[in-house]
This record gives sequence, C-alpha cells and structure tokens, in this order.
Amino acid sequence: MSGSFTFPGVTLLITHYNRSASLERLLLSFKNLGCMFEDIVVSDDGSKPEHVEKIKALHSSYSFRLITAVKNGGLGNNINKGQDAIKTPYTLYVQEDFVPRDVFPAILQESLQFMNDRKELDMVRFYSYFKYPYLKPVKPGVSEMDFKLWHPGYKKFYMYSDHPHLRRSNFLDKFGRYIEGKNVDVTEYGMMMSFLQHKGRALYYEDHKGIFDQINSNTEPSTTKRNYWRESNNIFVTGLRHLYRHGKFNYDYFFHKN
Repeated sequence: MSGSFTFPGVTLLITHYNRSASLERLLLSFKNLGCMFEDIVVSDDGSKPEHVEKIKALHSSYSFRLITAVKNGGLGNNINKGQDAIKTPYTLYVQEDFVPRDVFPAILQESLQFMNDRKELDMVRFYSYFKYPYLKPVKPGVSEMDFKLWHPGYKKFYMYSDHPHLRRSNFLDKFGRYIEGKNVDVTEYGMMMSFLQHKGRALYYEDHKGIFDQINSNTEPSTTKRNYWRESNNIFVTGLRHLYRHGKFNYDYFFHKN
C-alpha cells in the first residue's frame, strides 16, 4: 500500500527502553506507509546515554516529542507520563519492538470510524498472541470482545493488552493509572483487571497477527524477562498454571478493585 494517510486527532505514543534501533525501524515503517499523525510522543524509560543520544539524533528525520526520565521507572511510569503528554482525543499506542504491515493505514482509518460512531467503545486492538475466545461479529474480520463471567476458562479475562491498540486519550480517567514500581506482568495485569471492573468495551481484529509484526533481534532482544513458571511448556507446570490463573483471576476480579 502506498500513498499518504493523515490522521488528525491521533497521537502516536511509543514507549521505549534501550532499543533505539528498534524505535528508528518503527518510525521509518510508519513513514514508509505514509502515515502522518497530529503528534508523536516517544516516552523513554531512563535508557542508557547512547540510546538517548541516538533518539535525539532521530529528530533530523522525524518529528516527535521526547519525554525522558531521570531513572528507569518501569513500564507503568513510562506509559503514564507518555499519556499525560498527549493532547489529542485519540492515542495509538505501540511499543518500540512492533512494526506495522501494509494493511495498517486502512485498518486505522476504519478503527477511527468505529470509535467516532460508537462513543461507548474504549479501544480497538490490533495484536494478540492468541485469538480472544469470545467475540461478537461487527463485520467480517472485526468483532467486539465479549466478556462474561460464565464463559468457560480464564482467557476471557484478557480483554486488555499492552500490545498495539487505538484508545481514547481519556483512558486513564476511566480506568485509572498504570501501576508503577512493579514488573511488566503486574502492571499489565492490573490494567487488565481495571478494564474489566470498569466495564471497558473493545473491538478486536480477528487477524490478530496480520496487522503488526513483533520483532526482537539479537542486537536488541526483548527487555522483558519471563520466569520459568510463566513460560514453561512442561505439562505438569502448564496444568498448575492454568488452575492457578483460573482461581486468581476470578478472585481478583471480585475482591481486588483497581
């Protein structure tokens, strides 16, 4: 897809930490697709000096506002301060290790139309590791995520994700601020629960790996460290993990208000 696609009222928010080459790749990808946003905010989480200098050097090729941090404050702090800087009604949130595919500009245009037409919607999701299990079709390939406590399994809880999505910029007013000072998993889990407890509504593109690619290279690997309990494929560990999550998710939904 080629051409120019202007998105007034949309700020691209990119969270960054020690992966300036990945950030440059993402900015270049949007530029090559012809995407022009009203604003771009890069929120840096206290990266090493060489990465901060590389980001500042990117200003000669790209127009964005850099929000820095004196020290690493974690993902929650990084998203909060980035979101605080946004002045447009919509936020396109993308972490620096993602790259949009050619279909993205048309998808974003359609998503903005959905959000403009349906004021009750809080976000539109563009990526996930697995297909959300309970969906109500809106049009071919697009559905509304349908959370019901009586739906079987625990994967119904994963309505919110930090993966690429479009949201209203008053998101924090409705769902609260991201948990700060905790690891990535705790921060994302807290917002996931808050989104459900405050009756968030979201659309979901069923081709959930066809709009963005996530790229972690040898030179700039993922900065998120997962533990054995979370990642193991051992059948015994997997069974215990599923049982634990089913109990914890239901308990926290009722008794741990976010």
